[in-house]
Amino acid sequence: MKIYLVGGAVRDQLLNLPIKDRDWVVVGSNPEQMESQGYQTVGKDFPVFLHPQTHEEYALARTERKTAPGYKGFVVHAAEDVTLEQDLARRDLTINAIAQAEDGSLIDPYNGQQDIKDKVLRHVSPAFVEDPVRVLRIARFAARFGFTIADETKQLIKQMVEAKELDHLVAERVWQELEKSLASPQPSLFFMALRDVGALSILFPEVDDLFGVPQVAKWHPEIDTGIHVMMVIDQAAKLSQEITVRFAALCHDLGKGNTPTDILPQHIGHEMRSVKLTKILCKRLRVPKDIESLALKVAEFHTHVHLLFELKATTILKVIEGLDGLRRPERFEHYLLAGEADSRGRTGYEDKEVPEIAVFKACLAAAQTVTAKPFVEQGIEGPAIAQAMRDQRINVIKQVMKEHSH
Repeated sequence: MKIYLVGGAVRDQLLNLPIKDRDWVVVGSNPEQMESQGYQTVGKDFPVFLHPQTHEEYALARTERKTAPGYKGFVVHAAEDVTLEQDLARRDLTINAIAQAEDGSLIDPYNGQQDIKDKVLRHVSPAFVEDPVRVLRIARFAARFGFTIADETKQLIKQMVEAKELDHLVAERVWQELEKSLASPQPSLFFMALRDVGALSILFPEVDDLFGVPQVAKWHPEIDTGIHVMMVIDQAAKLSQEITVRFAALCHDLGKGNTPTDILPQHIGHEMRSVKLTKILCKRLRVPKDIESLALKVAEFHTHVHLLFELKATTILKVIEGLDGLRRPERFEHYLLAGEADSRGRTGYEDKEVPEIAVFKACLAAAQTVTAKPFVEQGIEGPAIAQAMRDQRINVIKQVMKEHSH
């Protein structure tokens, strides 16, 4: 039996990136032989084993054949006569179809090393079309590595889109790939790659609808709302590692996609339309509740960041309370990060300071200093304490705004 390191670990090594998981392929073995050597069986659909010491995954070399639509309709054949080349042939992309032998030599039947040098994502074989998840994966790799998709691979994906192969994707897989893509250094590349092959309108219609929608050029020199949102998610990625912040940045302006055409390029009322569309998107993709809840609040209140110096103290407190900022200051911090990304996600504003952020933080800090103790000592009781505290918070916020008035 021969053992090879395969897939992502070999690719990341060639890209000089840290290796997270190592996957191994075993050629010329069988389950009995693996178990006799202390490997533990874990695979349900095909023979995968855990190494007795490292607990890394070792899979018997296998071939796969498509038998039904979707990404589960496969028949797997794992046997001692399956070669390494046959196993590599079922991989999605050439950059993921390189193996490393125990002596360190590389087996690269599909020229993956050249594609890594050229920064190209290319399918291994026409069997690429058999698994719709691969469309999301290739867009994710585009975002993660900044690679471009080969023309012939684009054509293949367009055929998959036209054949409605993407209709077989389940919500969990779409969210999983979106979440991983949002974690990349430049998440916009994921959406642009999907848009390029006609898949964005099917998977994320709310985002696709933003492209071509104009905004007021004075505030948005980039004009196109789709471009603005792409800039905002990339700014969010620079400002924060938090997926909640990056997802909120993606959703904040969704309501501009269905602004009545007669009021364009104005977008009056887009905040609540954004809330509505974010709910629809989150329900469809089964987005975790904590991620959804911040996105909804950012959609509702993001314009308040830019208008801070025009807001009444009561409105500022309403935003703080709406985000539960007094009890969860980190959530308010995430809201401000999304607001900062929104401001910087405009042509010419990428490196501009956003003075409102520090002032909004000062308002929260001032509101946090208000406690019940002095009111209790004055003999105030019951609901009147809460009201007195609220009034005092408004007063201290007024004071902060006075200090920072232009």
